[in-house]
Amino acid sequence: MPQRTPVTPDSHRPPAPHLSLGAWGEEMAARHLVAAGMVLLDRNWRCDAGEIDLVLRDGDDLVVCEVKTRSSSVGGSPHEAVDERKVARLRRLAARWLAVHQARPREVRLDMVAVMRPRRGEMSLEHVRGIG
Repeated sequence: MPQRTPVTPDSHRPPAPHLSLGAWGEEMAARHLVAAGMVLLDRNWRCDAGEIDLVLRDGDDLVVCEVKTRSSSVGGSPHEAVDERKVARLRRLAARWLAVHQARPREVRLDMVAVMRPRRGEMSLEHVRGIG
């Protein structure tokens, strides 16, 4: 079941000028997941095959998390941006992260966080566990 984050006073504020909408969404997602008990291990990890937005530990499991932030649904919802190709790429990136860090978690889970920050109104955040 997706988790929705309650709106806090800070979430009413627009992204700080030095943060892009995407970076702001990643920050909101990281805060939410850490508040939910996960441990943030890596952020914006890059290799020649691509980038992982967030890498976290959830108990004994490793979580590779894709964050999609939108200000409107004109170009589609954040969920629509994570298709089968993106999930396959996240699997490959997770394997690379594990190899580089010599990590051996019990399981590896792919999650996504969809963040909506409309120009007017409240932001919303949805954590979707196990996308692929």
